[in-house]
Amino acid sequence: MASDLPPPYTALTRHPMMPQSSHDEAARFNFLTHFNRYLSGAVGAGNKLAYDKRVLPAFRAEYGRDPEHRYEIRDAMNEDPWHRMWSALKRNSMEMRQHTGRQVVLRQLDELDAMARQFNEQSDLLELDPAVEQPHYQTQVDIHCQPGGYHSEERADDVTVGANYDVGLFATTGGALGGLNDGGGQAVVEWAKAERPDWRPKRILDIGCTVGHNAVPIALAYPDAEVIAIDTAGASLRYGAARAAAMGVKNIKFVQASGEDLSRWDDGSFDWVQTTMFLHELSSKAMPRILAEANRVMAPGGLILHIEQPQYSDEMPLFEQFMRDWDAFNNNEPFWTAMHGQDLKQVMADAGFPRDSQFVAGVRAVVDPEIFPPSPDDGEEDFGRAAIWNAYGAWKPAQEHTKQAAAA
Repeated sequence: MASDLPPPYTALTRHPMMPQSSHDEAARFNFLTHFNRYLSGAVGAGNKLAYDKRVLPAFRAEYGRDPEHRYEIRDAMNEDPWHRMWSALKRNSMEMRQHTGRQVVLRQLDELDAMARQFNEQSDLLELDPAVEQPHYQTQVDIHCQPGGYHSEERADDVTVGANYDVGLFATTGGALGGLNDGGGQAVVEWAKAERPDWRPKRILDIGCTVGHNAVPIALAYPDAEVIAIDTAGASLRYGAARAAAMGVKNIKFVQASGEDLSRWDDGSFDWVQTTMFLHELSSKAMPRILAEANRVMAPGGLILHIEQPQYSDEMPLFEQFMRDWDAFNNNEPFWTAMHGQDLKQVMADAGFPRDSQFVAGVRAVVDPEIFPPSPDDGEEDFGRAAIWNAYGAWKPAQEHTKQAAAA
């Protein structure tokens, strides 16, 4: 039905820093948007049919049992022609999305660089530190198939990677994040406002902000708060700060810094520490350090909130785990499978967040329903492509509670 189709690329909100797309470029993004929806839906459903009718019976015949781990399903499915075709198409759709975005950006890079420079010089929203090293786990692969990842530059002080991320995210998500691609950030705000309507955080830290799609809605929702958005990738921050300035946001600062070392901020500096689809980008050594630092800089009574895909568990069918694992092996997400296989509650507890202070909630992208239909509750399982996520969080115990617990 037409109502089930994604909106056209031209429905995106045109903020001043957004690269301009020609008719043909917009048509390519429209094709990729529909292509991704089609692969996740009608074509993707064939994977379960292939598993039930061919792969699982063959596995049982060979081993005399059902698969015991998602990796066994992966090895078996990788031999199936339908899954191989689907997987190749999905990989190619991501590569096409990256190349299409780069084409749009590179042909107008002079104008974009000049505009970003002007916004950043006048706004004072950007603080770069060239001494910050890029984590090795980010430089070894082109994350999300973006050439050079999110930290590289075509030339000194350019905005290529940030602009490419912004201009093509619509196609990657099938238009599910709204006119400003900020449905994730809006989802966080909606949850926080509903959870504690009278809460007035004074300082908020967003770790791994990229270009600020998710940090800016938080800044707009809490105009009296100071929002610090950090990332190691200066090239992404340069665009993100200019984007925020172009949108008139004044209470946010984009700072080049590593979440593994927040020593520039004192203990208890922030009322809210936030990450959005970031934990799965971290190595097994980096994540505990970032969580421990987040705990240190959080004020008593403060909130830590991580937006992520669901963790794998005994309750999640192995086939679903296998399908959700696709990004780990095919979309340059090397830490995806290990991160989602961990007991995240225990990892957070080890970082200083007591289990009885933790919670898991559901959040969904908040968009304009007249233009961007929300992800349906009763739709077919798309294994992570819908803009519906889990929020893993904790309210840090207040000072008195902490002292009482220590005394006990």
